[in-house]
Amino acid sequence: MVPTVEAVARKLEALPHHPGVYLMRNARGEVIYVGKAIDLAQRVRSYFHRSSQEQPKVRRLVREIADLEWILTDSEVEALILEANLIKRYRPRYNVRLKDDKRYPYLQITAEPFPRVRITRRFVRDGSRYFGPYTSTSALRESLDLLRHLFPFRTCNRTITGEDRRACLYDDLHLCPAPCIGAVSEADYRRTIGELERFLEGEGESVLAALREQIEQAAAALQFERAALLRDRYRALQQVMEHQAIISTAALNQDVIAIARDEAHACVEVFFVRHGKLLGREHFVLEGAAYADEEEMVRAFLQQFYTRASTVPQEILLPEQIAEAEVLESWLRTRRGGAVYLRLPQEGDEARLLQMATENAAETLRLLKAQWALDKHRAEEALETLAQVLGLERPPVRIEGYDISTTQGVEVVGSMVVFEHGVPRKSDYRRFRIRTVSGQDDFASMREVLTRRFARWERVRRGELKGTRGSRSWGARPDLLLIDGGKGQVGEALAVLRRFGLDGKVAVIGLAKRHEAIVIPGRRAPLRLDPTSPALLLLRRIRDEAHRFAITYHRQRRRKRGLASVLEEIPGIGPVRRKALLRHFGSLEAIRRADEAALMAVPGISRSLAAVVRDYLRDASAEEAAGEAAPCRPAHSRYNENDTSPQDEEQL
Repeated sequence: MVPTVEAVARKLEALPHHPGVYLMRNARGEVIYVGKAIDLAQRVRSYFHRSSQEQPKVRRLVREIADLEWILTDSEVEALILEANLIKRYRPRYNVRLKDDKRYPYLQITAEPFPRVRITRRFVRDGSRYFGPYTSTSALRESLDLLRHLFPFRTCNRTITGEDRRACLYDDLHLCPAPCIGAVSEADYRRTIGELERFLEGEGESVLAALREQIEQAAAALQFERAALLRDRYRALQQVMEHQAIISTAALNQDVIAIARDEAHACVEVFFVRHGKLLGREHFVLEGAAYADEEEMVRAFLQQFYTRASTVPQEILLPEQIAEAEVLESWLRTRRGGAVYLRLPQEGDEARLLQMATENAAETLRLLKAQWALDKHRAEEALETLAQVLGLERPPVRIEGYDISTTQGVEVVGSMVVFEHGVPRKSDYRRFRIRTVSGQDDFASMREVLTRRFARWERVRRGELKGTRGSRSWGARPDLLLIDGGKGQVGEALAVLRRFGLDGKVAVIGLAKRHEAIVIPGRRAPLRLDPTSPALLLLRRIRDEAHRFAITYHRQRRRKRGLASVLEEIPGIGPVRRKALLRHFGSLEAIRRADEAALMAVPGISRSLAAVVRDYLRDASAEEAAGEAAPCRPAHSRYNENDTSPQDEEQL
């Protein structure tokens, strides 16, 4: 065996001959590889055999291993499930991983008497149904716009009683059947949602048959207006289905998986075939695939892609035969509730379909690489220009952007966003809830945020936070701090850097929103760049990202307290009346549900003002729903497994 550190050698001897999952850590305590085995001792020790050292990936991995740990399981299937969860949690650098898999959008149909349809990136076990994942939110929204014309549904978050006085604009546009005013029964509304679900599952023919029956029933009952609406929906649905390519005469549900790769990148293309029709396709980028063979990539993709799925297709066509097919089929069988077959097609229509998916994967990878190269060139140009205009010795690699968000001193929060080489590093984003500042004091709030950030940096440098979650992010020293603000905020940043001995080592600038002027310490007048300058565009992007991240967290905090900025925007509602409304009703949602008589019971609210409040809140609900709800191409259905939203709030 290749010589290894004494601690690792002792653990190698202690490994049990039992199924389980093993984790390999480096000297910093970071998990660098997660694997599973039916025999832990045999599998883990094999990494240290001389024959394994011929593989570049294993050779690099073994050089970094400083510690081992393992978790025993009852079976190899349990080990497979645990392995997938640990890879998602730690994102080890030597594992093949789905890139940014936490951020893929899904289409959600909520579990309510009158379900809403919306786009979400969160997965909560609440009975809702999910379709996806998808890789393009914009395409998802465009598709949902189309589906809403075919199957009108509601997107607002109001409580449906059927007794509201009037509906919103979507009723006039025939995009919502207006259950809020009792224009549609719960049974009829659920029938429309059921048709939407079946269409997304590829059962378009059954939906058309149901619509034909409804048209005949409406005509027989002399409901000619309803019959005309259903007829228009039927014709539109027919036109959509005409564009769905018929791949096979077999009524099978299949996912076709193909991989394209080069020396450093890998892209997976998935075709979704439902009832013999190609309903959609998505592509996914794999990380950590540089030294992996195709079999490892296929296995990793299957494992991670289907982890959150409650339903899977009957057949999955693969580009490569995998040794662990039987274990994966057993696991997928438990998720589907029926037989699942992993097959490598050799000839016929399925082989041609796999070849088409492979060609699409290669083309997608080519386009992605071209886009990455263009983005990299733009980023390098922006960083070079930034170094010149700021007088830096070299282009800043790591730039951290900071912003403070509050409304009249309520729920003050701060944000830290990180850009490395000109692109976001979202795993390093952090959020701060201000603790030591009372009221609205942006200077003091910025001082607290930066003090807490660099206190963490100092503790990592001293080795006090070695191995803790996020230590890599806290321990990285930025080249440039971008503060959303002017001279005052920049002065606070300089004071904090001096406190930690970083003055002169970390550059600081401010970017004011009003004039887009760059505030540079020691320079009397702000620096103004051409609006098209790559450097200014990059700084604006970082500043805007910090603002978005801060204000999103601020709104979340305010919603938890029952305070909503929408009240502040209502004409005639000032601080006194706003407090009176919240004191009387207790929450914004209760105010939304209140009728005019209930609103008039609040001191200072007249009949006319009550009507203004009610109408404004309803319009705001419709706009909010339109902003968060969105569409989806007909594709495969998935259900949530558990909440996998990132834990990115800074905690001390």
